[in-house]
Amino acid sequence: MGASNFLSSFSCEVRIIQAKNLEFNSTGRLFVRYYLSAGRNKRVELNTREISSKSDHFWNETFCLECFGTEESLNDLKQQSVVFELRWRGAVPVIGKMGKSRILGRAEVPWKAVFESENMEMEKWVTMVPMNDRVLEGVKPPSLEVAMKVGAPAMAELEQRKKLKNRDG
Repeated sequence: MGASNFLSSFSCEVRIIQAKNLEFNSTGRLFVRYYLSAGRNKRVELNTREISSKSDHFWNETFCLECFGTEESLNDLKQQSVVFELRWRGAVPVIGKMGKSRILGRAEVPWKAVFESENMEMEKWVTMVPMNDRVLEGVKPPSLEVAMKVGAPAMAELEQRKKLKNRDG
């Protein structure tokens, strides 16, 4: 079996922490929908729990996906991004029925940035691109605080060996 066909385990972790720069004149619920690449042009759609638009806009929810893949699949992941959508759902008058949600903003974070960060993890505020034409001058766009991490035991071991080799050599 060639090196590129060697199966290895790795994990991808995404944490939705909080949002800021949100102002609402009406009641409703906020949530974050995000999309993870699942290979072969497929993606997984995930939603955080819904919180009141009048709350502190704090989720602190983590999703972790354990994977088996080849070196090639890890390289494919490096070319992908996680797409985040901040969504609002109005109050629903009929119990048991969910109203449609509206996208307030969208942002992408490339996995490559996570792979290139220290310890293959990062936490950052991402500015959402508003999804309507009504951008008010002087008003900051919504931002979402996210954390992302890739855990790949074989890659971590390889990085450690490189560091030791460079230090000793």
